[in-house]
Amino acid sequence: MIDRRLWADRLLEHPLDRRLVALPFVLIAVIGALCFLVPTYAHLAPLLIIAPALAASFAGPRLTAVTGVLAVVVMVLIVLIHGWQDTINPMAQIIALIVLSALVVLYCVVRDRRHRALIRVRSVAETAQRVLLRPPPHRVGPLRVAWLYLTAEDETQIGGDLFAVTRAPHAGSRVVIGDVRGKGLNAIGEASVVLGAFREGAHRCATLPELVAALEDSVSRSIDEVADTEHDPGEHFITALVLDIPDHGPQAEMINCGHPPPLLVRGREVRVLHSHSPAPPLGVGEPAALSHRTDPFTLETGDALLLYTDGVIEARSPTGAFYPLAERVASFPASSPETLLRRIHDDLLDHTGKPPTDDAALLVVERAPSPRYLHAPHITARPRMGHRRRHAGGPAPLPGPADRNRRPRRSADG
Repeated sequence: MIDRRLWADRLLEHPLDRRLVALPFVLIAVIGALCFLVPTYAHLAPLLIIAPALAASFAGPRLTAVTGVLAVVVMVLIVLIHGWQDTINPMAQIIALIVLSALVVLYCVVRDRRHRALIRVRSVAETAQRVLLRPPPHRVGPLRVAWLYLTAEDETQIGGDLFAVTRAPHAGSRVVIGDVRGKGLNAIGEASVVLGAFREGAHRCATLPELVAALEDSVSRSIDEVADTEHDPGEHFITALVLDIPDHGPQAEMINCGHPPPLLVRGREVRVLHSHSPAPPLGVGEPAALSHRTDPFTLETGDALLLYTDGVIEARSPTGAFYPLAERVASFPASSPETLLRRIHDDLLDHTGKPPTDDAALLVVERAPSPRYLHAPHITARPRMGHRRRHAGGPAPLPGPADRNRRPRRSADG
């Protein structure tokens, strides 16, 4: 919802802001008193223009107009008491004060209109980005899901990194995380192609190689239409990691299309799951299902998979050292997915000492014991498209800009 309150109304909510609102009136009172204490040849009344100019810096048009009117009234009283009404200079000062106060109020009106327009544009942009990314729920089948997204551009919630978690046609879940060549808003079009193809194919393709082939086919057909070739004429492709995690049993499989390998977190042990038969990134290979081979791995109850994009491991410290994600995760005590992401986030920003210069995404998928999901009938119907959640409820979001320089987006634990 757009905040349509006056700036003064918002300021009055806080004690410090109430003191700021009183400052122009105190200034008028001080200047008016000085005009009667100093000799008459010392003309301090023109200083009253400071009051409405100061009010305009933090208040809305109404409060600024009140300040301007009060300044004009005080100047008129000073002129009358000193008997200057018959001289030209004081009258010119009064007219100048009226004109300048009116211009300052006009400036406030224009500024507030632009401010409201900017809020509306931001609201629309945030809604569109949330619809595109469509954050996964905190629970998908027997899996607990948590995520963290850091964007390289201000005022954006999604860039060239992507991830999604959805149900498979069998009793299981499918996961994708990817990274578009490029970053920021220019890469959103290519990310949308992969996300759309994955959400459609994950419910239709019986095997993981078929799903990856469908992604490759969609990217090959659409990348020339959505890629920002005007600003980035180079080769366009998307690295991706696609996983299939059955509900029953610890066996799972993945296909790595040129993406950084995931980390398997088992208590305090962290293992890198390298692919023995990696596929090329999406957009540079052939969409043939037979050309993709799966890499099996074991995901037992209590294990967690940490998926990430290269914006995390390529983040540099002031001395140029890359962020050692696997080593840092191994040093953290065992915790929930949300706590793990919070620790990585804080540690990553401490490592770089500044906001990220590249898009970065992390996704934690933990197999948790849940008789409700393991013994309930499997539902293969497509979920309702109208269901959207940015936060799934639970802990408060990660620190905001005032705390950690960047405002991340993450899921919450239910």
